[in-house]
Amino acid sequence: MTFKSTTILSVRHNGQVVVAGDGQVSMGNTVVKHHARKVRRLYHEQVVTGFAGATADAFTLYDRLEQKLEQYHGNLLRSAVELAKDWRTDRMLRRLEAMLVAVDKDHSLLISGTGDVIEPDTGVLAIGSGGPYAHAAALALVRKSGLDAEEICRTAMDIAASICIYTNDSIVLEKI
Repeated sequence: MTFKSTTILSVRHNGQVVVAGDGQVSMGNTVVKHHARKVRRLYHEQVVTGFAGATADAFTLYDRLEQKLEQYHGNLLRSAVELAKDWRTDRMLRRLEAMLVAVDKDHSLLISGTGDVIEPDTGVLAIGSGGPYAHAAALALVRKSGLDAEEICRTAMDIAASICIYTNDSIVLEKI
C-alpha cells in the first residue's frame, strides 16, 4: 500500500528516538495545505505516532491505538498487536486506508494497512510517498555520519522534500 501526500520518518539512533512528518496535504496535483500536523503524541506523551493515508482513517486508528494503550497500560507492542488483530477482524477497520508509525522508548513499529506490525532491524522506518527517499537517506546517515537522531531525521526529511513532489519542508519533529 503506497500513499501519496506525505512523508513520515522515524529514526532510533544512539539512545534517541525521533519521528518527523512533513506538512503538505495534496489533492491530486494540487497542494491544499502546507502546515498539517501528521505527528502526534499519545498515552501521556510516551508514544509518538505519524500517519500516512486518509486523514479520517488515520484519526480512527489513532483513537483505536490510544484505547489499546490505555487498556494495556502503555505497552506499545501489545497494543499494536491487539490493534492489528482488530484491524483484521473488524469490517470497518479493514476498509481504512492508512498506515501508522508508532514509537516509544523501547520499540519502533510500523502498523500497516493490512494489519501487520513490523519492527525494523535498522531502527529506521518511513512511510508515505516520500518514505523511500527519507528511508534511504536516513540509513546512509546512520551508517556514515556522526549526526544524532534528530539531525539525521531533519536531513533525511529535507532530502525527501527535495525529491518527492508530495512532501514539503515544513517539518514537525517529536523526540523521546
